Amino acid sequence: MTQKWLSVVGIGEDGLAGLSTIARSLVDRAEVLVGGDRHLAMLPTDARERLVWTSPLRDSIEAILHHQGQAVCVLASGDPMCYGIGVTLLRHIPLAEMTILPAPSTFSLACARLGWSLTEVETVSLCNRPPALLHAYLYPGARLLILSEGQQTPAIVAALLTQRGFGNSSMTVLERLGGAYERHVVGTASTWSETNLANLNAIAVECVAHSGVTALPRTPGLPDDAYHHDGQLTKHEVRALTLSALAPMPGELLWDVGAGCGSIAIEWIRSHPRCRAIAIEKTRTQYIADNAAALGTPGLHIINGKAPDALQDLPQPNAIFIGGGTTTDGMIETCWAALPQGGRLVANVVTIEGERLLFQWHEKLGGTFTRIAIQRAEPIGRFLGWRSLAPITQWAVVKP
Repeated sequence: MTQKWLSVVGIGEDGLAGLSTIARSLVDRAEVLVGGDRHLAMLPTDARERLVWTSPLRDSIEAILHHQGQAVCVLASGDPMCYGIGVTLLRHIPLAEMTILPAPSTFSLACARLGWSLTEVETVSLCNRPPALLHAYLYPGARLLILSEGQQTPAIVAALLTQRGFGNSSMTVLERLGGAYERHVVGTASTWSETNLANLNAIAVECVAHSGVTALPRTPGLPDDAYHHDGQLTKHEVRALTLSALAPMPGELLWDVGAGCGSIAIEWIRSHPRCRAIAIEKTRTQYIADNAAALGTPGLHIINGKAPDALQDLPQPNAIFIGGGTTTDGMIETCWAALPQGGRLVANVVTIEGERLLFQWHEKLGGTFTRIAIQRAEPIGRFLGWRSLAPITQWAVVKP
């Protein structure tokens, strides 16, 4: 039977007094205690070994593994499995060797103070994460709960909200939730000026958009003018059809090959917070980086290189989109070989040569072969007429 040598105990601002009997017993019998300075200061002084989190964190993980077999107790803020250290530890230590006891999370405490339903709010952590993540969560009426990185985070959030046309949004900073020094600071994003804040804080936002602000949906097919580009952009009607063919699922990884300005990869990630993407592009990587930050997907992995050579040693994708370079020697062969069983490949072309190549692969592997023709109404003098966009030929196939 596997020995549970590591305990991960959630602790609140009320310290040891707030622990359950079981949690307190795990702390008391531990031979080695691990936590931040704030957590360890909650414990009485004794001779037991204490490990303070280091940067980089992997050094602390190695130190914990060095004590395998001893009774080790890690103290964590609130719920260790909610953006917490428990998730990180499970990447290195089997659950069978751990006991995890959560305390109420910051999100749960904040909802209790505000009277919000936790199932009806957007939750996000800005601890060691770029504030640009928030762009994907902004819409009129949204309620956001944000874990701060420190006392400067509320001002950063207020500036971002104001920049995106949500300056009328109300903000509540909740400091030291659950402790004797709990404090709430209320204000409006556009006039936020409070800087005397505790490092330990969370931010609650009720999003209010200025009149005329158009929120960007999570569904595929964002307006073309949402992107910074040089003309090499999959138009929004084609983008919506392409994302539908790629069929993103939570947690899946996309390769966007010949990514142009990154629109397919960005909208893949926007479809669900756990979707991931790699954009492979030779000449427009700055456009991709700008668009990823502006549209709330700063975690998009960008590779400056030319496929198929740049595809070597990448993590296996669940889906691949080829938006450029389809006729390059070895491109489709390399992409097809990289896919797992059930993986999806979608390729769009605009040239006759590309269409001929895709038809050959369609004859060989099956799938769907589609011509997409879009016409938009545009002024012709005092009237409207139809202008055709360049037709797109699309091949979509699932690997058996």
